[in-house]
Amino acid sequence: MFRSFSSFNYRVWFIGALVSNVGAWMQATAISWVVLTELTDNDATAMGITMALQFGPPLLLVSITGWVADRFNRRNLLILTQSLLALLGASMGVLLIFDLATLPMMFGFALVTGTVAAFDNPARQAFVSDLVSRENASNAVALNAASFNAARMLGPAAAGIVVVAVGNGLVFLINATTFMAMIIALLLIRMDDLVPRVKNAGGGRLADGFRYVAGRSDLVVTFAMVFLIGAFGMNFPIYASTMALEFGKEADGFGLLSSILAIGSLAGALLAARRDRARIRVVIIGAGFFALAMALSAVMPGYWSYAISLTAVGFCVVTIMTTANGYVQTTTDPALRGRVLALYMAVIMGGTPIGAPIVGWVADQFGPRAAINVGAGAGLLAFGIGLTWLIMSGRLHRDEERRFRLTIDQTRPISVIAPAEFSDEVAATTPIRLDRKGSEL
Repeated sequence: MFRSFSSFNYRVWFIGALVSNVGAWMQATAISWVVLTELTDNDATAMGITMALQFGPPLLLVSITGWVADRFNRRNLLILTQSLLALLGASMGVLLIFDLATLPMMFGFALVTGTVAAFDNPARQAFVSDLVSRENASNAVALNAASFNAARMLGPAAAGIVVVAVGNGLVFLINATTFMAMIIALLLIRMDDLVPRVKNAGGGRLADGFRYVAGRSDLVVTFAMVFLIGAFGMNFPIYASTMALEFGKEADGFGLLSSILAIGSLAGALLAARRDRARIRVVIIGAGFFALAMALSAVMPGYWSYAISLTAVGFCVVTIMTTANGYVQTTTDPALRGRVLALYMAVIMGGTPIGAPIVGWVADQFGPRAAINVGAGAGLLAFGIGLTWLIMSGRLHRDEERRFRLTIDQTRPISVIAPAEFSDEVAATTPIRLDRKGSEL
């Protein structure tokens, strides 16, 4: 489960990311609560707009951010983006402490933060593969998700306590401080131990990432599923905050719901770390269970029963996203990894500008339970897309020996339509065939 920790670089990275993620979750919780209760009168639509502004830039800038992650030194790029995010958090914290923040200011803060994060995310995701060997890449991605969700257990609960005891501004200042942990980790990383990056013989065109993904049906289906779940199913700040208000809770009650959600999320990430490799079938099955878990959470009658149901929701969504991330990283041509991951992050985060305002409007008009059911419907649709692909591609069929048993054929080839100039190691239209253990045949 923890085999990636054998690398010094990954150990340093993991510690820095864990501390930084705690601060990030504290700030994310505070943003939602400030918009909902301080800058508006419980306006879920305004919170949806804030999320849209924060997560829209990764979609709009996807071609540029992916190219930058592949073209420039990722370590130096991350030091720059992390420093800018720290500065932005500190600035908003000061405005809140002196009671100068307004809703338009928060909208602007979300937009600028989202723009910087659009460059930070693909570089950070791709940099994980630079820290460990290829056979440990999937494990490193899963442990990253574990760090992210361990922080998710601590951050929202801590933010709720700080907001109630002191105020929102201090949360932003704490987050700005925690960015120093990531910056120090990046400075400590041994550059000579990094995995050599594959260079593009053709210079690396922006459109190559789009062409590569379009030529692989498995990636297209994966992206479609994570888009639906990311856009309509992962609006947890809206779900949890509006449900907390329905149950008569304050900021600490909202933060506790986010932390409980992270318990299931952490379990899903650790289980993903135990798997030898990421499989697309896990993404498809996880989407089906996500739809069921969301539907069950929508009918929970009390605060604590709803909170307990969130552990199942968190487990399912992190299983889906961690496995999808690992699958994309480990099956993509290394020369294109930054651009493909930029597309992947844009699909997840860029779907929020579409889904969050819709989910927020549904919560305002019909109540939070109806909004949660929108997420459940998105999960069900994602499962249907994945299952249809399995059947149409011929990978799902009846077992030859057992009449009522279905099996998934894992030896069918995945044709990768890739221009020859991507790298010397990848030839055009090269079929990749995997055996049941993931070894190339």
